[in-house]
Amino acid sequence: MRRGLLVVLLAGITAAAWTAVGSQAGTKHAASGTSVTIANVAGQTWTCNFNPFNADVQFLSFGAVYEELVFVNELKSGAATPWLASKFAWSNHARTLTFTIRKGVKWSDGKPLTGADVSFTFQLLKKYPALDLQAAWSVLKSVTRKGSNQVVFKFKSSAAPSFYYVAGQTPIVPQHVWSKISNPVKYTDKNPVASGPYTVSTCNAQRIIYAKNAHYWQKGKPKIDTVVYPAYTDNGPANLALATGQDQWGGQYIPNIKTAYTSRSKDNHYWFPPVANVSIFINLKNPILKNVAVRRAMAYAINRPRVAAIGEGGYEPAGNQTGIVSPTFKSWLDKGLAKKVTYDQKKAKSILKNAGFKLSGGVFHTKSGKPLSFTMLNIAGYTDWIASANLVQSDLKKVGIKITTSNISGTTYDDATFNGHFELAYDGNEAGGPSPYYEMRQELYSKNSAPIGKQASSNWERYYNKKVDRLIDSYGSTTSLAKQHSIVGQLQAAMVRDVPIIPITEAVDFYQYNTKSITGWVTPSNRYAKPSPYEVPDWGVVLTHLKPKG
Repeated sequence: MRRGLLVVLLAGITAAAWTAVGSQAGTKHAASGTSVTIANVAGQTWTCNFNPFNADVQFLSFGAVYEELVFVNELKSGAATPWLASKFAWSNHARTLTFTIRKGVKWSDGKPLTGADVSFTFQLLKKYPALDLQAAWSVLKSVTRKGSNQVVFKFKSSAAPSFYYVAGQTPIVPQHVWSKISNPVKYTDKNPVASGPYTVSTCNAQRIIYAKNAHYWQKGKPKIDTVVYPAYTDNGPANLALATGQDQWGGQYIPNIKTAYTSRSKDNHYWFPPVANVSIFINLKNPILKNVAVRRAMAYAINRPRVAAIGEGGYEPAGNQTGIVSPTFKSWLDKGLAKKVTYDQKKAKSILKNAGFKLSGGVFHTKSGKPLSFTMLNIAGYTDWIASANLVQSDLKKVGIKITTSNISGTTYDDATFNGHFELAYDGNEAGGPSPYYEMRQELYSKNSAPIGKQASSNWERYYNKKVDRLIDSYGSTTSLAKQHSIVGQLQAAMVRDVPIIPITEAVDFYQYNTKSITGWVTPSNRYAKPSPYEVPDWGVVLTHLKPKG
């Protein structure tokens, strides 16, 4: 899904797995040429919840079903394509943003989409902050209609970077449906009325089938009649379905991909662009883990290059403590800061000893006798993450920190991390953006977090730092690239100083695609969207480009 994905050798797949693939993926749909089947292991069966403001299930609706005002292409430095809005314009020193809503757009029930729906959507987020996954109202002052087809957004200060969140990362919902929902936070939205290229045709625990939206505003699109989305809980069947061409679009980690996938057919292709980080999230409300010495020792103790090479099969570069994805954003990286925290187990032990921890029985203990022993959550079935976590566990054991890994379902995992009921969590659930600022804002901005027991949209570690919040706010008030680089440099310093999370590898968009019967895919030479099926709202954009051969 939107995390690191799975590793299982194809040779180990049983006859039962073949049966599972056939029953889950719907072979005749995939073979018809008018359907695309997605192989994306979410680690859970479907709950048939399509609420686009529910962080756990948003990837199933935002993009293909619900849409954004403007599509922002992260792989092209934030290039903006008008979507539900036909035009947009900044004024008042980037404090006012005016959208002209596209004429002729209809909801899937045939009713017109207007500026009233856009204004309503943002008022809904203001009324129910739990729905405001991008913390838009932390920077917004007001959202009002202007005339019949314009909506004016006023910001508290200059807010050019917030365009990505407001225009590109917020799904628009119909007022005539959502105004009647008593509790939109808990709303399951089983039969969504939306504007996207597809509607939900059928859904059960094993499979979702999306059908063409007859009222879609882009004339002649989509070209593919049906999208089939099996609920793969393990990657064995998913990888096999991709290798055989039964599923055409993947977001998988496949070991020995040239042997196991591309050599199986000339139509099988892949591309893995780096986009964000896979990190260890640390619950900063834990009485032991809130001690920065413990976190700093952990950061030194982990051999990131080894995790990247073995746990991720060399597909993902090793991360660094600054949090900068260096292949993509190398011009932003403070190399000096990146070199400050490197693999050094002697240093890790020294930090713990100097902080007053005592080694006993191979494990460091607090002054009151409590061991540095923690449980690290992971997704059951995500075997690359499990392999990586096991390497982390081994490294930390060598410096006197005991880790117990707990591999659980995706649903249970999300509930624990979003609500703060964890000690450590191995996760790549952060989205990137047109610059490093966007991932850092998710990781470090206190307004994205929440008290323990309440759902946080991001910043699951519960990091609160007023100075860092001011830096994040100040980024939005400048259009100077030099000042933006300076601010990101200070955020890197906070990552190294405070160690709120520990980046382990630089996550890529895992992406496989089959060209036997479908064309229009994202390619390295045609980067019109982030290519993985778990990317929102990009997967909806991809679906508008796909078409049958011939």
